[in-house]
Amino acid sequence: MSGNGKVMTPDAIVGRLESGMTLGIGGWGSRRKPMALVRALLRSDVTDLTVVAYGGPDVGLLAAAGRIRKLVTAFVTLDSIPLEPHFRAARERGAFELVELDEAMFMQGLTAAAQRLPFLPVRAGLGSDVLRVNPGLRTVTSPYEDGEELVAVPALRLDAALVHLNRADHLGNGQYLGPDPYFDDLFCEAAETAYVTCERIVDTAELTAHAAPQTLLVSRHAVTGVAETPKGAHFTSCAPDYGRDESFQKEYATAARTPETWQAFHSRFLIGASEEDYQLAVQAWHKEQR
Repeated sequence: MSGNGKVMTPDAIVGRLESGMTLGIGGWGSRRKPMALVRALLRSDVTDLTVVAYGGPDVGLLAAAGRIRKLVTAFVTLDSIPLEPHFRAARERGAFELVELDEAMFMQGLTAAAQRLPFLPVRAGLGSDVLRVNPGLRTVTSPYEDGEELVAVPALRLDAALVHLNRADHLGNGQYLGPDPYFDDLFCEAAETAYVTCERIVDTAELTAHAAPQTLLVSRHAVTGVAETPKGAHFTSCAPDYGRDESFQKEYATAARTPETWQAFHSRFLIGASEEDYQLAVQAWHKEQR
């Protein structure tokens, strides 16, 4: 990487991941997920993962492949399809350990890890079943006069984080151009190593030539490697570069209904040797739908 900053390929990034790791995956539901890296993971033999994510098809694909040992999440959705079908099936058969957290608790867990704190206190979760379904969670009492009882959310420390952004430079500075950062910066800062894929790698000066400095979400100090992967979030959205591929997402969800239809989908779209094979298969499928 030294000759060209931190630029890597998706397969080289996955080559640095190991079975048994705690892996954070950025994005939100079916929005701006690092799907090219998820597909590269499926081509590898990495397994036994603890996955930490605001889940979408990233979780679904890894669950369908039996790669998840433990899942820490606030939800697993395809957005326009409320429940991710592979997650539902895996959950029904008890395929992995599940830790369900309130969305705010999840964010605070990432924040605690980013700040290298053991936990952070929150009010979220009090009076709800979150504490019942997570008997390992503890409460703390404020040491001040109020004496308020709060939930102590443990840090969600990550061995590695995977995120997808609109633009990045060769040093790992990452930029989002859509409406929401989706906590991708926290994922990177909460991890020992963090890898960014992006639609386009550009010169550093270009990052702020047509966009505000506040769009520079991920700083190079928190990034281990960066890869240019056009359409790398497909079939999730990556606004404003492209929206969610709703017709293909529907095909994905429909294919999940039976082992036979899923095997056909897997053989056509996921068995290739590279991300290019996947993108070409998707293009061919779209031509058939016209």
